Amino acid sequence: MPSSDPTPTDDKTRIELYQHLVIEYEKLDEQIDALLMRNNGHTEGMPDADYRAYRELAERRDEVHNQIQALENKLLDDEK
Repeated sequence: MPSSDPTPTDDKTRIELYQHLVIEYEKLDEQIDALLMRNNGHTEGMPDADYRAYRELAERRDEVHNQIQALENKLLDDEK
């Protein structure tokens, strides 16, 4: 039965994926910051469309963060 873990097995590919994920995380974070700054730095009173965009960006950023952490754990486990 094939493994359901989509993480690449070689270190070079894992590091490239890690770098890609970090860049994606930073871009999402910048988009969230820009959206917050357009709305006085917080979500209170934010128009509905902006709030939906904020939540979607934040959820995607959280997903990417989780992928980064999982990949870090794999990389660190391989060093043992």
